[in-house]
Amino acid sequence: MGNPKAFLEIHRQEAGYRPIHDRIHDFGEVEQTLSTRERKLQASRCMDCGVPFCHWACPLGNKAPEWNDALYKGDWELAYRLLNSTNPFPEFTGRICPALCEKACVLNRFNHEPTTNREDEAAITEAAFREGYIQPRTDIKRNGKKVAVIGSGPAGLAAANDLNLMGYKVTVFEKNEAAGGLLRYGIPNFKLNKAIIDRRIKLLEAEGIEFKYGVEASPSSSKGGGVEIHISPNYSVSSSNQTSPPLEGLGEAFDAVVLATGTPTARDLKAPGRDLKGVHFALELLSQQNQVLAGMEFGKDERITAKGKDVLVIGGGDTGSDCIGTAHRQGCKSVTQIEIMPKPVEGPEDPQNPWPNWPRTLKTTSSHEEGCTRRWNINTLEFLGEHGKLTGVKVQEIDWNPNPNGGRPIMVEKGKPEIIKAELVLLAMGFLKPEHPEYPENVFVCGDSANGASLVVRAMASGKQTAIKVNYYLSK
Repeated sequence: MGNPKAFLEIHRQEAGYRPIHDRIHDFGEVEQTLSTRERKLQASRCMDCGVPFCHWACPLGNKAPEWNDALYKGDWELAYRLLNSTNPFPEFTGRICPALCEKACVLNRFNHEPTTNREDEAAITEAAFREGYIQPRTDIKRNGKKVAVIGSGPAGLAAANDLNLMGYKVTVFEKNEAAGGLLRYGIPNFKLNKAIIDRRIKLLEAEGIEFKYGVEASPSSSKGGGVEIHISPNYSVSSSNQTSPPLEGLGEAFDAVVLATGTPTARDLKAPGRDLKGVHFALELLSQQNQVLAGMEFGKDERITAKGKDVLVIGGGDTGSDCIGTAHRQGCKSVTQIEIMPKPVEGPEDPQNPWPNWPRTLKTTSSHEEGCTRRWNINTLEFLGEHGKLTGVKVQEIDWNPNPNGGRPIMVEKGKPEIIKAELVLLAMGFLKPEHPEYPENVFVCGDSANGASLVVRAMASGKQTAIKVNYYLSK
C-alpha cells in the first residue's frame, strides 16, 4: 500500500460515458477511459483493508487490494498476473460486471466513494494485451483425457479454460455461429464490443481448445454418458482449428461432459393479443441486432427494428435497459419501460439490505440517460392491435399488499386501465431455470443452466468450480 492517505485526499473519479448526442448514433462502446496517471491515482485509493470485503463479495474471489497496489506502483504486468490468478476473463467483467466488490468496499460504507475496481480491472487487462503480457500457453502437459463442453457462454468458457490448462483435451460445442453465448448474443456492442470476445477466443484456440460451431450437443441419458449431436439447420458444421470430422459416434470419445447451456427459455407473458406482430422477446431484438452488426442479413419480414416506432419494454432489469439503448440506436420514436414490482429505494443505501451486501436501489444506466419513461407497479392486461399488428398495450397501475399468510405480497388493482401506444413490445422479464434429468456421473452442469439466470461473474465462478469437480472425478 504505497499511499495510506490516498482515500482521504483523492476522490473517486469514473471515466464516464461518451456524450449522448454522439453515442446514440452508433453501437460503439459508450464507456470512456481515464489517462494512465488518473487510473493509477484511482488505484491508490484502495485502503488494503484488514478485512477486504471486496474479496468476500466477488464470486471469483478477486484480490483487488493486491492488483490495485501493483497498478498504483506502475507494475501493470504484476497487476494482470494477480488479477488473472482468480479471473480468467477480466476484459469481460471489467466492462459488464455490476461490481459487487465496489458495493462491499469499506469506502462505500465510509463515504459512498468506493475504489473503481471494475474500471481498474478493464484498464489492467487492456494494458496487458497491448504490451504483450498475455501470450498463449505452450507448456501445457496433456494427460490424455478428453472433455466436451456444451455451450460457449461465460460458464462454458471458464470451465474449458481451466480444464485445458489442467491438461485435458477440450472441445467446445456451440449451437450458434460464434462463441460467447449471451456475451455475444445478449449484451449489446455498446457495452461489450465483440472484438473483445474474438480476441480471447483466438487465445483459447492457440492454447489448444477446439471449438465446433453450428452444433447442438446434449448429454445422453444412457449409462455410458455419451454426447448426442444435433446439427443446427441454419449453420454448417465447422471447427475452429481443423477440418471437422464426421460427428457420428462422437459421444464415445469423451471422458466427461460439462453442460453449460445457460437459460435459453425466456419468461413469457400470456396476455390476450400475445400473438400480434410486434410483440417479441428481448433477446430476439438483441441477438438479431448483434448478428446484423456481425454481417448477417435478414429479410424484411424477419427484421426486428424499433425505427420510427413507439417502443414499450416490459421488465425493469438489465436486459430491459439493453433494449432501451438498442431501440434508440435503431431510431425509435419513444421508449417506455414498465415494471410490475415497486420502484426501488433511491439513493446509495438500502435499509433492507445494508452494507456490505448488494443494495437493491434504483439503477439508472447509460441507456436510461439516453431517454426513457420509466414506470413501476404496472401490470400488463392485454396487447391491442389492428389487422394483426400491435398498436398499443392495455395496462393498469397496481399495488402490493402484505400477505396475511406470509410469502409473496398480494397484487391488488389501484388505478384504472389505460393504453400505452406501442408498435413494438419487448418482453424482458427474465429467464426460466431449466430442469435437468438425472445424468450419468461423468456429466456436470454449471453456470446459469445449474443455478438459474444470474451475473456473468457468477457464471464464470461456477465454470471454474465445475472444472475442479471434473478434474477430481477424472483423477480418481
